[in-house]
Amino acid sequence: MGLDADLAGAAKVVGAADEVVREALEVASKRTNGGKGIDDEQVHCERLAYAATELAAAKDLLAYAQGPGGADAAVPAMATAFAGEFALKLTSQVTAHLDAFGVSESRLDATLASAEVLAAARTAVDDERLSAIGRHVIEHRAVNHTPIDDEMAVMTRDSVRQFAEAEVAPIAEHIHRNDDLVSDELINKMAELGFFGMAVPEEFGGGGMGNLAMIVTTEELSRCSLAAAGSLITRPEILTKALLKGGTDEQKKQWLPPIAAGQVMAAISVTEPDIGSDVASVRCKAEPSGDDYVINGAKAWCTFAGRANVIALLARTDPDMSKGARGLSLFIVPKDTFPGHSFTMKQDGGGVLEGKADPTPGYRGMHSFTLAFENFSVPAANLVGQEKGLNKGFYLQMNGFAAGRLQTGGRATGLAQAALETTAAYAADRKQFGQPIGDFQLTQHKLGRMATHIAASRQLTYKAALAMDADESIALEPAMAKLFSSDVAVWTTQEGQLIHGGWGYAEEFAISRYVVDATVLPIFEGVKPILELKVIARNLLAG
Repeated sequence: MGLDADLAGAAKVVGAADEVVREALEVASKRTNGGKGIDDEQVHCERLAYAATELAAAKDLLAYAQGPGGADAAVPAMATAFAGEFALKLTSQVTAHLDAFGVSESRLDATLASAEVLAAARTAVDDERLSAIGRHVIEHRAVNHTPIDDEMAVMTRDSVRQFAEAEVAPIAEHIHRNDDLVSDELINKMAELGFFGMAVPEEFGGGGMGNLAMIVTTEELSRCSLAAAGSLITRPEILTKALLKGGTDEQKKQWLPPIAAGQVMAAISVTEPDIGSDVASVRCKAEPSGDDYVINGAKAWCTFAGRANVIALLARTDPDMSKGARGLSLFIVPKDTFPGHSFTMKQDGGGVLEGKADPTPGYRGMHSFTLAFENFSVPAANLVGQEKGLNKGFYLQMNGFAAGRLQTGGRATGLAQAALETTAAYAADRKQFGQPIGDFQLTQHKLGRMATHIAASRQLTYKAALAMDADESIALEPAMAKLFSSDVAVWTTQEGQLIHGGWGYAEEFAISRYVVDATVLPIFEGVKPILELKVIARNLLAG
């Protein structure tokens, strides 16, 4: 089949899947009262949220292949293969859970299970098609030069890639092995290039470049190191979005310029030792005292808290726990910087902030801290939004978290891309049984599937970035990008490790770092099941 015929077949497959998913969502929406009863059908709602996410990825990759991506012959092949794989998986799920999906057998037979659609899907996942993609990947060492229909994004990708390969890649392994803190030298170099202010409006000293350029930057930095560079711009981005959403004019003028210049590094503190995804149950409290608020309580998993100059802290300002999220406020807490794995900061008035980094198998370089606040004072002027922001912190933080999830889509895609590149190079160079392992069909097939899913991850994330440029308040698209891309990163890094064989378990090969780094992606910025149920399914079923 030619490319046009392939894409036509893929369009039929995706169209049939779209019909089934839309009908299933309508059924689930009625059954759960617009998503209010999700907890009564958690298993199916999780399944349906993931199917809708994969459908979005298939649509975005297909649209890209029909547009600018068509200039690369491999892209239509990947779009076709992904569409077929997704449709066959969805057909199997609907067949196994017909009552839950609420799609009749006759309707299934007329859509996904029709002879025409099944034939197109089977052709799409032909083993030779995926092996051919794999050969293309090996030949080109998997380098990502796929077209972007945005000149600024292309220029950004090229310049950031050059920087990351020169400045980040040489230190990435040392930081990981020694659990070192990201150096100020690297931070200063990134600041000089404007990495921390890409989405900050120009009036506040930022680049005002929008989310697509920012995601391309995150992707390229993460490709060289998730922890040593790729995540550095996420925390400032979360605080920036919260300030732009609800900060006063004075607060924007005070904080955004130094954030954009990289002079103020931020940490985000929401989670508590006994409170994970149930943010509305936050107990760390902030009580007014003169011109200050006094903070008491514990926080957990506050990444970069030692080095950070400020902590964006979500604390309870209304002691009535029955008010849940409506009793939380967001504070900008200034602090000294500390280089080690633990610190104690004492205020003249007796307040104390203690932090201890929790050892982790991967995602090293920024350190994630458990914090203890004891009568720690923060100026009342640092309550984001002042009086208008009192007890509105949850909503400001959630807006910031949407930006963080979008960033995670970029981080995951960059990490997966790194795994693809290093595995393609290994397959080309490593010889077994008298020939390079890349000559074997199974290796080619595996690399073809890896590349296909990464391409879908990338287009889903780019589309979410553009959607967020149009409407900063969206939650669904960034959540989908985070969900799917994180899973792609986990799977592709592990698949790459297996292709490396025994050497994939050796620390001297970068793939071993990629594997342990990837495992954190489905956890932070909303652990996977919560993201599926409380964000994606809830948005989809609300109509």
